[in-house]
Amino acid sequence: MLARMRLTYLYHPVTDLKQAVAFYRDVVGWDEAWRMGDDTAAMQIPGSEVLMMLDATPDAGTGPSGFFEVDDVDEFWKSLPESVTKVTPPEDLDPIRYAAITDPGGNLIRLFTDLSSDEDSV
Repeated sequence: MLARMRLTYLYHPVTDLKQAVAFYRDVVGWDEAWRMGDDTAAMQIPGSEVLMMLDATPDAGTGPSGFFEVDDVDEFWKSLPESVTKVTPPEDLDPIRYAAITDPGGNLIRLFTDLSSDEDSV
């Protein structure tokens, strides 16, 4: 049995982060939860633990997708059946360990393990 996946972020690539944040803040009414550099921000969706991640440096050719947290992305990757299309093998993208697969319809599924909690316990 595969490890449990928890939806954590809805990922939306954008061309202009400042404009996108202003839209979700001023038009939709969401608060900015955090920002990572000049390229990525997360918006808090009211009544939900899921955040909307806005990324001004999207992967070429990808559209919106979900980010699913798993306990150990490397173990999850190893446990995938051979029939699963593996797109991006596990790699460190500080502060996460990241990998990506697709479902049978070709939809991207982003997987991650939060490494920042490991640093906090050291």
